[in-house]
Amino acid sequence: MSLFSQFVCLFLLATLSLTRALYFHIGETEKKCFIEEIPDETMVIGKYRTQLWDKQSSSFLPSTPGLGMHVEVKDPDTKVVLSRQYGSEGRFTFTSHTPGEHQICLHSNSTKMVLFAGGKLRVHLDIQVGEHTNNYPEIAAKDKLTELQLRVRQLLDQVEQIQKEQNYQRYREERFRMTSESTNQRVLWWSIAQTIILIITGIWQMRHLKSFFEAKKLV
Repeated sequence: MSLFSQFVCLFLLATLSLTRALYFHIGETEKKCFIEEIPDETMVIGKYRTQLWDKQSSSFLPSTPGLGMHVEVKDPDTKVVLSRQYGSEGRFTFTSHTPGEHQICLHSNSTKMVLFAGGKLRVHLDIQVGEHTNNYPEIAAKDKLTELQLRVRQLLDQVEQIQKEQNYQRYREERFRMTSESTNQRVLWWSIAQTIILIITGIWQMRHLKSFFEAKKLV
């Protein structure tokens, strides 16, 4: 694959994989967690809104203001990056300092809400990573950029994000290589240990058989 093709693939990967939009259902005491692979020094913005199941209309309706969500984020070393209580609709932000899998967990404060008792909650979640977190119309208005200057700014941000993705892929490749080498080394030492055990067992059997035959006066 040519260098240009690799660049195009990485560009598409960075463009398509750095934004997530989904919804899910949680129960009264249920906790939902998601894993995001994030390069280091990368900003992440999560936006969510909740809907509460209404039995009378048999549909999901906007939640009451008192119903909130607790958001907790852990880095690859299981250190808590963010832990905060939000409302029924909110926005959370954090910056990664360690490349790897970040765990994003959400659960409701339903224990404090009688209205939610025994019901279902639908959560709409949108996660944006890297240059997708930038509000370019706001940046253009603030810095008074022309359309061409704004486009150049977007391209520079995308190139920077691609570089971070490349660094992260190299980091993953290095970790995988170290794991493979460690596994191969363990297999080698295990094979050596098995060979030594077989040799010792063979020597012991030969000595035992020799002692047996000498005792029976066959040798």
